[in-house]
Amino acid sequence: MFDASLKKPELTILIDGGCPLCVMEMRQLRRKDTKNLIETVDILSDDFILRYPQINAETAMKVLHGELADGTWISGLDVTHKAWTLVGQGWRTSFLRWPLVKPIADRLYLYFASHRDFISKILTGKSRMSDCQRCNKLGE
Repeated sequence: MFDASLKKPELTILIDGGCPLCVMEMRQLRRKDTKNLIETVDILSDDFILRYPQINAETAMKVLHGELADGTWISGLDVTHKAWTLVGQGWRTSFLRWPLVKPIADRLYLYFASHRDFISKILTGKSRMSDCQRCNKLGE
């Protein structure tokens, strides 16, 4: 997790901490983030609205949001690509940002995002995680 005493992270990702697939990907990112460049914030946390009053939590639950160190907001697969790039694994997602692929990938991402509970159920056996599971998985 990001150490706030050092400096603002290069990327802050707002995640659905109740989504097993989302949490799994963030855990993979954390393992690769040896320079602590990324911070994750659970949209479902009690202090989310206090920390991010400018962000509508309902909207953030529909599409992945990320804040860059300079305060710029990015969303969807741009967040995913930025995160993997920061941990030296941008090659995993770079093709999703190619001009001819980007519009298709973005539409597929929106489909995935709106059906992630169902997709999580198929792939992990759980559609949502309880508060207790969320805290354990996110390291809170």
